[in-house]
This record gives sequence, structure tokens and C-alpha cells, in this order.
Amino acid sequence: MRSLISSLAFLLVLPAAAPAQDTDLELVLLADASGSIDAGEIAFQRQGYAEAMTDPAVLAAIADTAYGSIAVTYIEWAQNQAVVVDWTLIATPEDAAGFAEALLIPPRQASGRNAIGSALLAGLAAMEGNDFTGWRRVIDFSGDSINNYHGPPIAQARETVLTAGVTINGLPILNERPYLLEAYEAQIIGGPNSFAVPAETRATFAEAVRRKLILEISGLTPETETRLARAE
Repeated sequence: MRSLISSLAFLLVLPAAAPAQDTDLELVLLADASGSIDAGEIAFQRQGYAEAMTDPAVLAAIADTAYGSIAVTYIEWAQNQAVVVDWTLIATPEDAAGFAEALLIPPRQASGRNAIGSALLAGLAAMEGNDFTGWRRVIDFSGDSINNYHGPPIAQARETVLTAGVTINGLPILNERPYLLEAYEAQIIGGPNSFAVPAETRATFAEAVRRKLILEISGLTPETETRLARAE
């Protein structure tokens, strides 16, 4: 009995778990690091995301959200998945700069052939295990193919993610393969206000990332973006 009482007393003095922090958007950036992406391209992709995250227009979009903040993590995917930057709350230019700096440092840890289904499930798992509660939850998936050599089928993983209430957006890197945009629209993206923004080449990747982040943070799509521009 004394042991039981001691155990209960110990539990009573344990600090309560910190409540999840509210934010406007939980965003998983899933970036391709499969065998078709060499070391130079990995660095190029990371630089593109780093520049986009610190762009004044992106920061303005974040400031204009209901909470004035978003929570972001950057995960590279291939046959395995590797967290490059863990969940970070971005509310200020300093937060964004810290995220960008952290993104450029770690060595490559994901490798092998495509496992798109596994990558999508890893994105969902990252959301389920974080310390944030976002009004919206989005996986931003980028890649240069639609092949799936390992893990669960794309359709099965996609359905699991969508059933959990998470939107999947796509950033296909076309490199003279225009069919890839249609493939992403048919097989990858899904959920409320889902969309795909293509990067025509590596050279246009950073601008595509910037535009896509602004849309995602603002809760817009390319279609609503166009309508708003016409209205102005």
C-alpha cells in the first residue's frame, strides 16, 4: 500500500504535458532525394526552399494568417525518409532565417529508389507526432517522377493521408516531361483546395517553390489566385 501511495504521489507532482501550440498551418515539405537527384541538385533544392522561406512575400503571407505563424518541417525522401529540419514555428523573419540556415547544413541521409507511398505516410506520421495544432494540415510533395519501387502503393498511402484530413499538394519537376504534371494531379494531390505547381526546369524551381508556399500559406489555389488578380 505504501508503495502504491508513493507512486500516486509521484504522479501528482509530475508536470502536465504542455498543450499543443495553435498555429494556422502545419506544413510538411517532402523533397525528392532519390537516385535521380545528385548531390548538387540536393543542395540546389535546399537553397531554393531556404530562399523561398525567407522571401518577403512569403513572410507577408505568414504574417497575414489568423495566428501569424505556421509550423514547418523539411523531410527528404527516397527509399527511406530523413528529417532535415524538425518542426519549427515560423512567425518572424528571424524564425525563417533560422529555418533556412538549418536547412543548408545537414548531410544527405535519404537515398535509393523512389518510395512515394512511404514518403506520404512519413509526412502524415510527422504531423501526428508534432506539438502543433494547425487549422490546416498540408503535405507539400516534390519530385521528378511518379515511379514507386518500394513500400505501399501510392493510392493506398494517399487515401490514408486524405482520410486523416490532410491535404496533399504537388510540385513536379518536369524537365521536359509535361506528362508529370497530369500524373501528379491524378495520383498525388488530393484534399481540400489541393493543387500542383510545376517547376518547368531546375532553373525555375526556386520561383515555383516561392509561389507554392505563398498559395499554401494563404489558403489559395492557382485558380483563386488568378481570379483575385483579375479582380484587382
